[in-house]
Amino acid sequence: MIGEDIKAVQFRWPLGMPLVRKLTSKVWEVRTNLPNRIARVLFTISENEMILLHGFIKKTQSTLATDNRLAEQRIDF
Repeated sequence: MIGEDIKAVQFRWPLGMPLVRKLTSKVWEVRTNLPNRIARVLFTISENEMILLHGFIKKTQSTLATDNRLAEQRIDF
């Protein structure tokens, strides 16, 4: 399911809610609902390429600031 959602974003960009949500000026999240849990994959777009930065299973209602910071740090590499 996660791979299918990433593929949908990759080939149909730009997309919005409920599949994609913008978190910062450079980072978006792919929002995947799995049976009994929720997955997120944070990504950026650079030169028309989707670059996956961080993926996780949500354990709280909101996306944690540590996950956002990690994604932002990975953009700079």
